[in-house]
Amino acid sequence: MTELLVVANETLGGRRLHDVLAQKAKTNPSLLIRLVIPQSRPRRGSVIYLQSVRDVAQVRLELALEMLRDAGYEVTGEVGDFDPFQATMDAIGDHKPDEIIISTLPAAASGWLRRDLVERVAEASGIPVQHVISEFGDEDDDPPNDTTLVVATRTASSPELTGRLSEIAAQGGTGGHLFIIVVPQPGGHGGAAAEAREHLDAALTRLRDAGLYVAGLIGDPDPFTATMNALQFFRISRVVISTLPETRSGWLRAELIGRVRRYAACPVEHIVASSSDAVTAN
Repeated sequence: MTELLVVANETLGGRRLHDVLAQKAKTNPSLLIRLVIPQSRPRRGSVIYLQSVRDVAQVRLELALEMLRDAGYEVTGEVGDFDPFQATMDAIGDHKPDEIIISTLPAAASGWLRRDLVERVAEASGIPVQHVISEFGDEDDDPPNDTTLVVATRTASSPELTGRLSEIAAQGGTGGHLFIIVVPQPGGHGGAAAEAREHLDAALTRLRDAGLYVAGLIGDPDPFTATMNALQFFRISRVVISTLPETRSGWLRAELIGRVRRYAACPVEHIVASSSDAVTAN
């Protein structure tokens, strides 16, 4: 069996990378693909929720594994160190791959290339390294799947939200629609992360039971910051924000929907969940 180590982050869904993987698998039916996703830090908000930072890479990994397995690949993966060189070398030491693919944005947009990642890995490992450049905005290289960002907390498992996301997935045809759910933490108290994680886990279970490709993470306590961080980290085609009715929603009183619409470069949709259908009271 030939083991191929693929190191990627933002470009993981690019068509060029997928085309290279398809060609590798065609010439080597026993190919094992091992993904390594280095972590990256948000530009907004307080970076004190280290688990949330790791969740970003974990979301990319889970979605990529699910889609590649459905495409027939034998694939596994892991979240790596913040330093992409260290993440790659750790994986090389653990798994001894036969070859390596490093996928990046073009030089002008890639911090990895500014740190000479490809050359350093090739020199340090002695393993063949192929560099794949993804240039999003070129329709030949744009991700094959649309991705919807879902922002919700106490309404994350509501039937209204599940129903709307199922409609979006059905409209996507055979390409496979991806959903990333972000659950902002309800404040900065000690149990906030655990509470957000409960809401997230319940939502993931409900949406996966509905047959959706979905992964998720907990976010910054400020829902606007949590949304902006997610828009920075992922290539999003639509944002869906779910709240309780206006009389019970702090997000609506803080004009979250309008603020996100002013900054997001994609459509922003608002779903209202009735209090009786929400998993817990808002």
